[in-house]
Amino acid sequence: MSVRYSIVVPIFNEEEVLPELYKRMSALLDTLDGSAEVIAVNDGSRDHSLEILRDINAKDPRFKVISFSRNFGHQMALTAGLDYAQGDAVIAIDADLQDPPEVIHDLIAQWKNGYDVVLAVRSERLGETIFKKFTASLFYRLINRLTDLKIPVDSGDFRLMSRKVIDSMRLLREQHRYMRGLSVWVGFKQTQVQYVRQERYAGTTKYPLKKMLRFATNAITSFSYVPLQVATNLGMVFAVLGFLGLPIIGILRLEYGEAFLGGQATTLSIVLFMGGVQLIFLGIIGEYLGRIYDEVKRRPLYLVGEFIGFEQNSIPLKQTGPLSYLEADARR
Repeated sequence: MSVRYSIVVPIFNEEEVLPELYKRMSALLDTLDGSAEVIAVNDGSRDHSLEILRDINAKDPRFKVISFSRNFGHQMALTAGLDYAQGDAVIAIDADLQDPPEVIHDLIAQWKNGYDVVLAVRSERLGETIFKKFTASLFYRLINRLTDLKIPVDSGDFRLMSRKVIDSMRLLREQHRYMRGLSVWVGFKQTQVQYVRQERYAGTTKYPLKKMLRFATNAITSFSYVPLQVATNLGMVFAVLGFLGLPIIGILRLEYGEAFLGGQATTLSIVLFMGGVQLIFLGIIGEYLGRIYDEVKRRPLYLVGEFIGFEQNSIPLKQTGPLSYLEADARR
């Protein structure tokens, strides 16, 4: 049976949210103008999320579950959901209900107007700290300056993508994934809708500061060479300054004597400064080399331990590579 709408929801330790999520999602599905499915991707939850998802699927087959063999991360959970979504339009949304499911109607309206990617952009962010709002705004401005991507400020993973966009994104199998960037990178006709982001319904955030910094690093290194170019340019500047400085220092010492710029403190400060700069840029180079290393290994992006609610032989994998052993076992 063909599916008109697929809604992909990554799940990680969301047992407190899932009953309310099901209530609002099921009410939403009843109002849509075509067949729909919800694909919940259990990203190695350590609470009772998987058991709750099993119960939901048992009473409502429209809710399907992909359960990873372990925690692979939010972006991999999104990737898996998009890989297995069957809908003509696919909506990605988080489980915490900060993004109201009811906004999906607005996304669908723009899709029907002919747009292939409809971004949900936050006009307000309720319940978030000033620091969170500031760093989020700074991140989007930074990514737009450092890359050719033009991602609207205050947009997240909440968006609708047409079938042609999903089929294009399935071809992109890089390890360090920034899904927001990939959906913009593929192109096609894009627009946005405004909405008010709510406070988290229950539980705690799954993106503390450390994860956000890693997320930002992945975004920048996936789409920009600017950090490497900065290292090259600064290296040239320091080399020129050093080349010009040597004869100047020689002349000044002849004029003012050995005491000019003498002492170990000056030398030590310069050495420490240059050493710090070198280590920073070695770290930047290491980030890019590490990504090359991960790509060369060609490991699968994720491993599925179990499918719940999927029909036998209905899982499309032609564009995502061969079945892993765990996936093959789950389908049997």
